[in-house]
Amino acid sequence: MPYRKRPAAVLGAAALTLLLGACAGQTGGQTAGQTGVQAGGQAVEAGTGLDRFYGQKPAFKPCEPQLPPGVPAVKAECARLKVPLDYQNPKGRQAEIAVLRVPARGKDPIGSLVLNPGGPGFPGTEHAAVTAAVWGKSPIIERFDLVGFDPRGVGASTPALDCYTDAERDRGAKLSSIPAGIDDWTRQETRRLVEQCAERSGGMQVLAHVGTRDVARDMDVLRQALGDEKLTYAGSSYGTRLGAVYAEMFPKKVRALVLDGAFDPYAGTYERRVQQATGMQASFERVAASCATQQDCPLGTNPKRATQAFQKLVRPLIDKPARTSDGRGLTYEQAVEGVTAAMYSKTLWPVAITGIAELEAGKGDTLLKLRDTYHGRRADGGYPNSLEATMTINCLDEERHTPKQETALNRAWFKAAPFTDPGRPFKEARDGCEQWPVKPTLGYPYATDIKGLPDTLTVSVTGDPATPHEGGINLAKALGGSLLTVEGEQHGALLAGNACVNDAVAAYLIDLKSPADGARCKL
Repeated sequence: MPYRKRPAAVLGAAALTLLLGACAGQTGGQTAGQTGVQAGGQAVEAGTGLDRFYGQKPAFKPCEPQLPPGVPAVKAECARLKVPLDYQNPKGRQAEIAVLRVPARGKDPIGSLVLNPGGPGFPGTEHAAVTAAVWGKSPIIERFDLVGFDPRGVGASTPALDCYTDAERDRGAKLSSIPAGIDDWTRQETRRLVEQCAERSGGMQVLAHVGTRDVARDMDVLRQALGDEKLTYAGSSYGTRLGAVYAEMFPKKVRALVLDGAFDPYAGTYERRVQQATGMQASFERVAASCATQQDCPLGTNPKRATQAFQKLVRPLIDKPARTSDGRGLTYEQAVEGVTAAMYSKTLWPVAITGIAELEAGKGDTLLKLRDTYHGRRADGGYPNSLEATMTINCLDEERHTPKQETALNRAWFKAAPFTDPGRPFKEARDGCEQWPVKPTLGYPYATDIKGLPDTLTVSVTGDPATPHEGGINLAKALGGSLLTVEGEQHGALLAGNACVNDAVAAYLIDLKSPADGARCKL
């Protein structure tokens, strides 16, 4: 794909992957499903039964991470970390966490910088290698080992979450109730969903122990295994939730946290999803305004009518997909996903406009490529488990909705983001997590009123379509930390290659020097 040939463009593709992961998952939260499987609980400090996990010394060996085209190779080493599947039963079943480390290039390293790319289902191992390549001249990689890990259930960690076959994914297997009105879940289908996820992932017990609080505990075991007294961490998108929850559970173990593209810790599932929809519509309208300055814009010359123009082009795909060169066709949901994907980095807006223009001729190749990039579809037709893991993890993190609540959410979503509205009537939408084996374990609000936490740094882009700037302001306030406001039009800023952002983050991570109140950068 042409937009992934140069490193700067790779950042755009990375940004869209991070952002869409934040928006694509299932909601979770209030009604209980089956009982009999323990989950959640409070932070468990190292002690009887956990000593063998906290005492691990991972055997790192050289490895060659697979990197996107255009990203230079880095020297890396890999290991695996054992953790209890259920921290309340440390003598029981175990999980293994895949870990990748890019050693510091300098002679005086401070320690490890643990990274998380978001999702929540995206692997951190590849992300650490990409970050090392992108930060090639940064003092950060002189002073820190960059460490990425695939959270439990994700990527190369085991057991791995798996809900659908590749063929089912190609046929549009549902990962969310949105958009309602096309192929809505029934109660029987949500029962089948949890059964097949359990069957393919290692059992109901696995589904009960993949929430953010479980991963935060794993990250503390990793911190100790790396030999760090305190955690230095940088997380993007969902990674800001993970970092904030770690701070809540282990405040005395925090050295520094950089939180980029923040989840709002005060916003419950309904509120946050509507915030995201509002941000997406605003981004769509900015794309349309950019398009309107060009000749032959497929959305017309009046940005105020761009939503209607887009709906006119994509709604017919519900009944008749656009043709594609590989014969798969482009469906309505895939077209909207493709356009939405390109919103997450301004560098990809022209690609989306080209794809929308193709629809006028009945072609869908460009938007399908954007969709496939978001899903991580490989040339052989295989898919990673990133979005299935996102759905499953969110079943433990998000508030679980009744059909009435999920229907209300869909209606609010379409009102806030009408460019995504298929225009089909629907009576009832169902939460895909409604029959999950345990109640959600995160809780809202989270990471508030933390005692003894050092200063943190939240980085927030003003035009972020998936994690609106207001969420960054709220996270910084909740943690009592510093805020770096970044003027721009994309999701997150850590990999944007911006000198102002890079300098502020490096000063904080290396010297623990926070930016001044009101500090701003511009992309």
